[in-house]
Amino acid sequence: MTWAETMIDMADYKLTPKRKAEIDAMSRHEMCRVWRFAATGNWLIMGECGQYFKKRLFDELGGFTPQISKSLGD
Repeated sequence: MTWAETMIDMADYKLTPKRKAEIDAMSRHEMCRVWRFAATGNWLIMGECGQYFKKRLFDELGGFTPQISKSLGD
């Protein structure tokens, strides 16, 4: 496999209206769970989707609280 074949195609992480709606429908707790446990390459935390996800979670919903962090565990 060449280095070009291992590159991430950022087009896979475009923020479409459907993806934006999916992110908007998530609760703060659900978003915190994804932020902590999502696998590398998960569309929710990559590219344009990831930027929107992060902004919504931390700037709009307040991010993590100690209570949410404890409820998620390790």
